[in-house]
Amino acid sequence: MTGASRAVALEVLLRGPLSRSEIARRLDLSAGSLTRLAKPLVDDGLLVEVDTGGDPDSGTVRRTRPLDINPDSHHFIGAKVTGDDVHAVLTTMRAGVVASARRSLPGRDPAAVVAALGELTRELTASRPQVSRIGVSLGGRVMDHTTVTDAPFLGWTGDVPLGALLEDALGVPVTVDNDLLALTRAEHWFGTARGHDRFAVLTIGAGVGYGLVMHDTVVDTPDVGVGLLGHCPLDPLGPLCPSGHRGCATAMLSDSSIRAAVSVGLCRPVSYDECLDLAADGDPVATAVVTASGRALGRLLAAVANFTLVQKIVVTGEGVRLAEVARAAMDEGIRADRAPRAVPLDVDVQPSDFTYWARGAAATAIQAYVLGGATA
Repeated sequence: MTGASRAVALEVLLRGPLSRSEIARRLDLSAGSLTRLAKPLVDDGLLVEVDTGGDPDSGTVRRTRPLDINPDSHHFIGAKVTGDDVHAVLTTMRAGVVASARRSLPGRDPAAVVAALGELTRELTASRPQVSRIGVSLGGRVMDHTTVTDAPFLGWTGDVPLGALLEDALGVPVTVDNDLLALTRAEHWFGTARGHDRFAVLTIGAGVGYGLVMHDTVVDTPDVGVGLLGHCPLDPLGPLCPSGHRGCATAMLSDSSIRAAVSVGLCRPVSYDECLDLAADGDPVATAVVTASGRALGRLLAAVANFTLVQKIVVTGEGVRLAEVARAAMDEGIRADRAPRAVPLDVDVQPSDFTYWARGAAATAIQAYVLGGATA
């Protein structure tokens, strides 16, 4: 696609279906130019005309033919790599999940990761259309969407050309991304934050993650993989994190910290979900710990909004149930640190599993395909 054709496809992908006049207005194109640009996209099957019909009972039927993306015109694979396994999905061009699969890692070296991804790709594409691109996400730092420079969960500390290794093995273009950036890209283009030109994504679970969109662009920096927000101070009387910080976001919000605090109080080991179940049932120990964590989460959300001036924050991650069980405490924490006259904060709590993260990797691949190798 040329730059102008790509702009048309992107506008329809993100906002379609759209009438031709609306596309022309949004892109400042003449009707003739739009017709010239759209025709090959329709002929190739990337765009389709949608018949909106009319009201047959009105006596007049006004037919319009807006353009929309054909989501099945291209397929993509997204894979989330953890320290133990790989979760992958096959998606449409709008990141709709068609199929999913998982493989345990036989080892944490690059060869083992490439082998697992190869098996998943073959499984997901068996008897299905070929994929246009593969997206891979992991926790850590990624350079130029191809080289992993640091991946703590895999024990990688040197440069690993994961993208090139996968392309050689699979024969398909590959885009590698930090998992939190990939998740933020998915929310930006296809999630509940679609249409917002600035918002934040906050993840809680094993750690605390943070993504930011400003001026309709994902803030992409190597420091996203460092987990800087995880050491934001929230409670001067809180527990210690592994780095020795008292009451920081990691100490207050990570599932291991919550489990440890409840386990000490109950004098027995408990799982994260059990902590939340006990708090929901009114257990005094679990309730005290979960309430304090919920209040700390609210304070962190208020800090993010206060510093960045976003009005919408998507809260997700494997530990996101904390935001549901301790919603009242979270709202209290937001009010404590938010100016009364400030615009109300839109906190969107999104359930999460590894398929959700893998879909983020697919979104990175879709962006790279549509934008000609770049990401937004």
